[in-house]
Amino acid sequence: MNPLVLGLIVGVLFLVFLAFQTIRILPEYERGVVFRLGRLRPTDYGPGLFLLIPVVDRMVRISLRTVVHDVPPQDVITKDNVSIKVNAVVYFRVMNPRKAVVEVENYHYATSQLAQTTLRSILGQVELDELLTGRERINHELQGILDEQTDPWGIKVSSVEVKHVDLPAEMQRSMAKQAEAEREKRAKIIHAQGEKLAAVTLAEAADEMAKNPLTMQLRYFQTLTEIAAEKNSTLILPLPVELFTAFLPGFRALDSSGGAIPPKGGGGEV
Repeated sequence: MNPLVLGLIVGVLFLVFLAFQTIRILPEYERGVVFRLGRLRPTDYGPGLFLLIPVVDRMVRISLRTVVHDVPPQDVITKDNVSIKVNAVVYFRVMNPRKAVVEVENYHYATSQLAQTTLRSILGQVELDELLTGRERINHELQGILDEQTDPWGIKVSSVEVKHVDLPAEMQRSMAKQAEAEREKRAKIIHAQGEKLAAVTLAEAADEMAKNPLTMQLRYFQTLTEIAAEKNSTLILPLPVELFTAFLPGFRALDSSGGAIPPKGGGGEV
């Protein structure tokens, strides 16, 4: 091959290499932290097109998007000595790319380890019932602690959510029995309240019927109608005592005040 042609090819390849090393394009969600001869440049690069000095400049890409990190299950012993496994999810993003590069070696790994240790520390200070019923408060406390500790790294922890609490089998059975007992208690209370309301209603109905004797008679005839509708072979009809006064002139019945009702027709005493 002609040395001139070979040199031309090498020159073109070198220019292409320089172009790739010089011209950089970053999307909207990324920033470039540039070191020039080992010194940090005063500003971040991007987004868009910009130029670097080959060999002299070194760029580190940093994403500004929110990172969703799944914290692996952690063995936790609660305040009331219950051994459980808890996992969580952490939402964080880089707010200061320069700090995320300079202040910590690997901000993603560092945030992950910090989330694990903080999760074990905080949940070890609460009881199991508080963990199951007060997750919102615990999540807020975890978020505050992580956000405060990652702030020097230029990291903002926006949210921490406890996802799943894995309880031992014997603890699950105990909680199931407790829940069943609680439901039975509520059912008995509701039944007792219904009985009380029914008794009060019946007492009020009895007072109203006592004010008008005809009401009792109408209720009596209604009951007879209901009994007659059934397929009964024998029917016993209780009759008021006052009905016998027409057939027994000397019979005396008692009125509601305890006095004797005089017989019709002026019959004598028996």
